[in-house]
Amino acid sequence: MLFLLQTEKPFKLSNYKPGLDYAKKQDALDELSQYRTQFHIPKDKNGNELIYLCGNSLGLQPKSTRAYINQELEDWANLGVEGHTDAKNPWLPYHEFLAEATAKLVGAKPIEVVTMNSLTANLHFMMASFYKPTKERYKILIESDAFPSDKYAVESQLRHHGYDDKEGLILWKPREGEELLNYEDLESILKTHAKEIALIMIGGVNYYTGQFFDFKRITDLGHSYGCKVGFDCAHGAGNVNLDLHNSGADFAVWCTYKYMNSGPGSLSGCFVHERHAYDKDLNRFTGWWSHNKDTRFNMRHEFDVLPGAEGWQLSNPPILSMAAIKASLDMFNEVGIDKIIKKSKKLTGYFEYLLKDLGEDTIRIITPENPDERGCQLSIQVLKADKSLHDKLTEAGVISDWREPDVIRCAPVPLYNSFEDVYLMVEKMKVILNKN
Repeated sequence: MLFLLQTEKPFKLSNYKPGLDYAKKQDALDELSQYRTQFHIPKDKNGNELIYLCGNSLGLQPKSTRAYINQELEDWANLGVEGHTDAKNPWLPYHEFLAEATAKLVGAKPIEVVTMNSLTANLHFMMASFYKPTKERYKILIESDAFPSDKYAVESQLRHHGYDDKEGLILWKPREGEELLNYEDLESILKTHAKEIALIMIGGVNYYTGQFFDFKRITDLGHSYGCKVGFDCAHGAGNVNLDLHNSGADFAVWCTYKYMNSGPGSLSGCFVHERHAYDKDLNRFTGWWSHNKDTRFNMRHEFDVLPGAEGWQLSNPPILSMAAIKASLDMFNEVGIDKIIKKSKKLTGYFEYLLKDLGEDTIRIITPENPDERGCQLSIQVLKADKSLHDKLTEAGVISDWREPDVIRCAPVPLYNSFEDVYLMVEKMKVILNKN
């Protein structure tokens, strides 16, 4: 089954139709089309909307974000320090206002999530707790083409603990001539090296191929060999059904500025499974925001860690960034992740249909064909082309993303992209290819 229409009947690629009229008809039938008008769509110098397919790098700004941030600026101006308790949204517990909506979005319980820090910082905090190397068991397993920051982070953890960062890293690689990772190969790696592996840390949706991994399968496999398991969900949060609690993963981290539309460099999210919530002996870095709220301001109490993911906080958070996150989360909460994924599968399926019509001698989609194994991103390998093709697309008003050596990443985001966007993008690509 590729995905479900509103009638909940199976819908196949062969059911799509060519032509702009078809795209416009799908937009007219789309129950989420109204949300496009709630975002700022970038425009060219002539005031025409660009075709923005880069939400996998930076999501667009909800029009409500300005009001959410202005509320905090006004409270800061009018209340000063008293805003911590007297603001419309008091700053002391502000992170708590995000917990329920965040939990719904990533498939967790509120006690399992917290918004704090930046993405790679949170990854380091999680490894401080869940990477417990011993003389015999110290290696870390990641996918071979992990996002560079993840690779740099785990290498630095190996060095920090006194291990060689190359010898201590085990890479889950695709087979020769392939881009996607195979679970049988992961099973083989663990059968051979499990006694050496302390941590499995996988990018939940691979940034390059767009492959969405089976969290539960990987977690169950890792746990069966005594490994801790965590995921970087930077390309998954707000994009796919993460179902973190039921996956059983020990931890996960994600950014909020891609599919969660919270603004450049905004705060990160963190998940710690409920089974670790009350383990006060679990090693971690600490600060006063992870201390018992009832005695936090008494200042001279011995450290008393909060239960759940809150117990990994260090400092009071930046409220302006959290306000932007709240604006986006309120929209996600209103729509619901199920409706977003439903449209995403249909929209990306349409994109796939149009691209395949260009011919296998022209383009190759390296993202999985199965909609359950991908999010909205398609990674397009354009044969016999280089970055100049991407540059020409940009000049033609298409904002996408180039990744060396030969891939254009495009993400039709269901909250603000339309079927017409996708249709026009492919038409512009056709024109450029025909001129080459």
